[in-house]
Amino acid sequence: MLSSLRTLSSRSAIGQGVRCVTGFGAGDAADHQIVPVAEARRFAEECLKSVRAKETHASQMAELLVSADSRGHYSHGMNRLEMYIRDIQQGSTRIDAEPELVQSTASTALVNGNRCLGAAVGQFSMDLAIEKAQQSGVGWVAAHGSNHYGIAGWYAIRACDQGLMGLSFTNTSPLQVPTRGRECVLGTNPIALAAPGKNGDSFVLDMATSTTAIGKVELCKRKDTDIPSGWGVAGNGQQTNDPSEVLGTGGLLPLGGVEVSGGYKGYGLAMMVEVFCGILGGAHFGTGIRKWTGQHDVPANLGQCFIAVDPKCFAPGFEDRMQALMTYCRDMQPAEGADNVMVAGDPERQHLEEVKRLGGVSYHDNLISAMANLSDELGVPPIQPK
Repeated sequence: MLSSLRTLSSRSAIGQGVRCVTGFGAGDAADHQIVPVAEARRFAEECLKSVRAKETHASQMAELLVSADSRGHYSHGMNRLEMYIRDIQQGSTRIDAEPELVQSTASTALVNGNRCLGAAVGQFSMDLAIEKAQQSGVGWVAAHGSNHYGIAGWYAIRACDQGLMGLSFTNTSPLQVPTRGRECVLGTNPIALAAPGKNGDSFVLDMATSTTAIGKVELCKRKDTDIPSGWGVAGNGQQTNDPSEVLGTGGLLPLGGVEVSGGYKGYGLAMMVEVFCGILGGAHFGTGIRKWTGQHDVPANLGQCFIAVDPKCFAPGFEDRMQALMTYCRDMQPAEGADNVMVAGDPERQHLEEVKRLGGVSYHDNLISAMANLSDELGVPPIQPK
């Protein structure tokens, strides 16, 4: 039943082979279980509400997590639920607040997330950017006082669904080692852009500025597999294939890997995201952000940036040209040994179709077991596979 999903995973997003190594939806049917989307959302939402998260915030967070898994981004889906629970339990995420508009112009705004769940801050901020873009052509919103907000693309897609270009950025805990360095200074600092084409088609770029997301290294450790060369370094700044070394005293490499293969470009992009988020938004930045693990009692104070742009304010025919470019790339002759050429967003669309065909999301047994433990702890009815 999962053979087509495995094939799909092996052609992962413009970074081939990544999901076949790390995704909880990739692997043998014997060690995976299918969970209906509605059931996965139910479980995530009830877990969050069990620790007294607001119903609207819990619903937003659950929708985001399951959307990430449904799109094949397993590192940012249900795999992250326990982290959000711990942040609430230990007080770094507030359950008694709402995001707040600090200052605003016709096309810009500054938001204080008030330490709410990241999905609540992100949705509030992107919806504000969309509103401003619909009125002024461009909406640019920076936020501080936020938390981990899941996949960046989820927010960009909200704008794209309104016929706008959407962009989303966030800084994160220091996980990335700068080129020529050995200390983690910057986060995975993702970039997302969603741009509408024709008839519901779209370009959806959602990528870390590190070679990979830290969650994919965590998944490799959980599945007891090596990481590919170029993903990370040990504490001495040298490359390693051991996920435990990366998660211990080492760190992730910038997009591009080591210096000779262009890693300094990823380092520069990560710094750019930090400018948009931590610096512009007045949040913590660089090594001022709490560590990734073991500091659930310390407020994250992440900075985030959300941009919406109305293409109709520029040259007419945006969607036609966007579609023409995507079609050209998809229809071109593939490299020898490759199946086809994709554009950003295609692997995720295929994964969504496979989730529909299977009747749910494919989760590895290890994750199902971890969720069962969380269910027992919180007194929530366990997640029910098909």
